[in-house]
Amino acid sequence: MWSHLAFADDPHHPTIDAQRNAFIAAVEQATSVGLDIRIRHLANSAATLTRPDLHFDLVRPGLAIYGISPLPTDVPSDAAARLRAAMTLKAPVVTVKNLPSGHGVGYAHAYHTQADTTMALLAAGYAEGIPRSAANSAPLQLNGTRFTLAGRISMDQISVDVGSHSVSVGDVATLFGPGAEGEPTIDEFAAACGTISYEIMTRLGARTKRIYVNS
Repeated sequence: MWSHLAFADDPHHPTIDAQRNAFIAAVEQATSVGLDIRIRHLANSAATLTRPDLHFDLVRPGLAIYGISPLPTDVPSDAAARLRAAMTLKAPVVTVKNLPSGHGVGYAHAYHTQADTTMALLAAGYAEGIPRSAANSAPLQLNGTRFTLAGRISMDQISVDVGSHSVSVGDVATLFGPGAEGEPTIDEFAAACGTISYEIMTRLGARTKRIYVNS
């Protein structure tokens, strides 16, 4: 027997205790009419980290399994602080071009160069799961430096204005990762896209190659 919390990311929200009490009452009612309830579970990732009184027989963390905290930054949690992101998204540089100032980039020329510059093209796009809302906003790291995606997100390609930085075909950009080496975290990437980390992770398509490390 199980239920789901509506406000688990706010550990002190009154609905949590109300749902706990309703769940316990439902279990008791079901048991009283002869149901043999062997497993009770209520806690998602946030409740697993913050509400041990809701653990019952099982917990069912989702986002936390990926090492991402479901809690807002202003909610303290020692357990959440120990999480480390398990997923890193990378894309290779497939073309490098020198462009003059004022040059339009991509569909509808949604980005224009501000000076003579170098543009790197990455092999990733919305077919891989990069949101179109990442246009001109989402961060990434390339050769140790952070940049912002330039122009619209194409089906198979994204562009990055790297200025005078040295970039070559075959270099690999990191769109998000644990953040330990200065790369954007998935929370940063999601915020720039106007969404949440859950959506960014779950929308990565089948064309995105999965590489499992330390397995």
